[in-house]
Amino acid sequence: MTPQVHFATEPELDQAILELKSGAAKWASLDLQQRIELLKATHASIATVDEAWALAAIAAKGTPAGPLEGEEWMSGPYATLAGFAATIESLEKMAHGQSSLNGIKAGSAPGNRVKFQMLPSNLYEYNLFHGFRAELWMEPGISEAEARASAGLGAKRPGENGGVGLVLGAGNISAIAPLDALYELVAYNRVSIIKLNPTFGTLITIYQQAFAPLIEAGLLRLVNGGAEVGTYLTSHPDIAHVHITGSGVTHDMIVWGSTYDKTGTPKLTKPITSELGGVSPIIVIPGNWSKEDLRFQAEHVATQRLHNGGHNCIAGQALILSQDWPQRAEFLAELRAVLREVPARTAWYPGSDKKISLATATYPQAETINGRILIEVNQHTAQDLFNTEYFAPVLGHTSLPGTGLSFFRAAIEFANTQLDGSLGASIIVAPADHKSMGKAFDEALVELRYGTIGVNVWSAIGFLLPTLAWGAFKGNSLDRVGSGIGVVHNSHLVERPERNVIWGPFRPFPRSVFHGEFALSPKPAWFITARSAASTAKKLTAFTAKPSWLKMPAIFLAAFRA
Repeated sequence: MTPQVHFATEPELDQAILELKSGAAKWASLDLQQRIELLKATHASIATVDEAWALAAIAAKGTPAGPLEGEEWMSGPYATLAGFAATIESLEKMAHGQSSLNGIKAGSAPGNRVKFQMLPSNLYEYNLFHGFRAELWMEPGISEAEARASAGLGAKRPGENGGVGLVLGAGNISAIAPLDALYELVAYNRVSIIKLNPTFGTLITIYQQAFAPLIEAGLLRLVNGGAEVGTYLTSHPDIAHVHITGSGVTHDMIVWGSTYDKTGTPKLTKPITSELGGVSPIIVIPGNWSKEDLRFQAEHVATQRLHNGGHNCIAGQALILSQDWPQRAEFLAELRAVLREVPARTAWYPGSDKKISLATATYPQAETINGRILIEVNQHTAQDLFNTEYFAPVLGHTSLPGTGLSFFRAAIEFANTQLDGSLGASIIVAPADHKSMGKAFDEALVELRYGTIGVNVWSAIGFLLPTLAWGAFKGNSLDRVGSGIGVVHNSHLVERPERNVIWGPFRPFPRSVFHGEFALSPKPAWFITARSAASTAKKLTAFTAKPSWLKMPAIFLAAFRA
């Protein structure tokens, strides 16, 4: 039986906001060193409840016992500890009179862009994520010197009081709301009241323990409640800003009071930022793959859809293949095999059953494989899959003509113009095919208008890397919000970031080395087929709580059992 949770009353909400107003003034009075000490105390406090946090999230979702429990470690305490640690590091640089980008390597990206290498940034990361790298690309025309000088956001404005903000928490990933509140605090000097999604209502006690230093300082309040509590808070006169992670429908109801009439003056009279998901593409550039390559990449695609039971705003939903790829049918056969072999999982997110029913009703020809829905979408079928975020284990595939660069460009055009949203996109390409395109690959890549792009790595990994700026591609507006407005995480507090690009190995170790890739990483722990995902995630969390070279061998030992 699900434990009962207390929904906050209006007097309780008023009192929480009153206390936060005092906390905002207190934060404004703190210097950088005092802020650092407070965040360090919070980091230590999170570490004391990391296991309780993961277990509570596992219970809330009914996550099957075994490797999949690693999802809750990685997307809960691990991600939150990493976010606090990275933010502390940036503030420490600033406290010593340095740019928060000090020590971060810069380079050039296509289109007069500067990029910063955010992973690896130290020897720990070089070893833990060997073969992976992550870059933050700035908006065109911004010089390296300008980017370094302007970095810092609210941390450069001591004495600023950003008031009280409302963070409407997501119900699928337990680190989202805490990390959003952290960014509000550091980037905008704004304290937060977090309204938890009812899915995570039972986690409130764990959160209160984890973030006790922030709560005691009057910088954070956590409340449970449904739509009525959310409505009261969004309209509260002392709430200066709203941030939401959720759906475009929820955003439009908050801002406009309607999902279809978005004209005139918005109902919401205060600024709002958002992360809203969408239909994320997985572009597979055709090549001559081995049987092992086909299998590994089929597991990769299945992971992008089925991680967290399919309930991710960044889940891959539109698989884009080449109709001229000789191995297309063989790859789809491997994908079906993975869908059959991975144990079935209950679709735990509220409303998922309705989304699955909608998909099968729209596409009567859809394949149902072990509770997962696989749909071929072409010119003779409905196009709903391209503009409906199912937020459930529903995967579509479509095929475009061409090979190599011509296919890649066509797939980019398709993703930009036919798919809803711009949060993240993933590309799978063999090293030889990437090399054959030369600079043209990056020149095409820059045309892909998504906030985070993963090349041979799921773009969702950008969420786990706090140094990246997580959010939709720029250009959305209140009446056409797409995947949202603004970014979070961004631990270096960079002004005007444009996108993140993450690169990973096409093959896991040892096959990577046998084929000439300098990458010593095994099957990633986030793969739904990684047998040691839970033990690896636990050890990574312990490492992030207190890094030490002595902890590295145990992490490697667990990871290589994947």
